[in-house]
Amino acid sequence: MPKQYQMVAGRPMLAYTLAAFDACSEFSQTLVVLAPDDHHFDARRFAGLRFAVERCGGASRQASVYNGLVALANFGARADDWVLVHDAARPGITPELIRKLVAALRDDAVGGILALPVADTLKRVAPNMPDAPDTGTRIARTESRDGLWQAQTPQMFRLGMLREAIERARHDGHDLTDEASAIEWLGHSPKLVQGSLRNFKVTYPEDFALAGAILSAKP
Repeated sequence: MPKQYQMVAGRPMLAYTLAAFDACSEFSQTLVVLAPDDHHFDARRFAGLRFAVERCGGASRQASVYNGLVALANFGARADDWVLVHDAARPGITPELIRKLVAALRDDAVGGILALPVADTLKRVAPNMPDAPDTGTRIARTESRDGLWQAQTPQMFRLGMLREAIERARHDGHDLTDEASAIEWLGHSPKLVQGSLRNFKVTYPEDFALAGAILSAKP
């Protein structure tokens, strides 16, 4: 089963994201972008939450986001409207974090993202070096973490600007991994808004236990 539907602290992981945006009444619509062949989604599991569904997901994140932006026009969205893109695999998002991002960017000319300064020491792996059977992959060098931030979501931009940015990147043959990268491709500098450790991306099997501990704790 895709990870966004797996149970975490008694609820499907996607439910936490939908609940956080549902609690923010200032949003006109929350759109869940699904793959056309997604047979796991069951709207009854998210009863009582405000959202719409479009089965327009693409082969990559960039394609899915772009198709979602196009679909938002069916709900009356305009090119100058703000849109926030969020990963379903980040169930730790809260209404407070969402509103913090909106407050920081509502008057910004470009938009921006939630992010955290990198706290860990970064190691560069030696290129093209096979794993040693007994010691594992070797370090080539230590990278400076000065000025480095770890991107999170939501990422907030004007719908028209983001759509144009993705179109430009696709035309140039680049499949970018987040929305800020596309905006940077246009030559803009998105703003960084400090996020939270609880808003981490569930990626590895052991992350489910960590997410469960965070989400089951009292606020």
